[in-house]
Amino acid sequence: MPDTTTIHETPLVSIRLDNGILHVRPTGPNIGQRESPILAKELEPFLKHAGKGLKHLVLDLQSVQFMSSMGLGLCIGWRNAAHGAGAQAVIFGMNKELKALMGMMKIDKLYKVVDTPSQLRDVCGLS
Repeated sequence: MPDTTTIHETPLVSIRLDNGILHVRPTGPNIGQRESPILAKELEPFLKHAGKGLKHLVLDLQSVQFMSSMGLGLCIGWRNAAHGAGAQAVIFGMNKELKALMGMMKIDKLYKVVDTPSQLRDVCGLS
């Protein structure tokens, strides 16, 4: 995979692919029944393009306040896609309510959970 940066932005998501790190930032504030299939479709070509060159899938939830069961399913699907490519799935920027929900549903066990930008840089091997 080339070391170039690819950026894709829509009203629902910002996606950046750079040096094997796929950074996905939904614009929020909700990931529900309407948003989930759109987000899945937006990310799919980037996952395919990255392929086995994917090192980290970073799900940045700083702008998300609420997630429905469909949003949770989307998180599981993205983690599974990252795992299938041999990449580490990282979740970043959750508020306390999302952290509680992810913990209750055990989704936090599927991701490496980081809280600060410095932790994110360390996990992804960036300086």
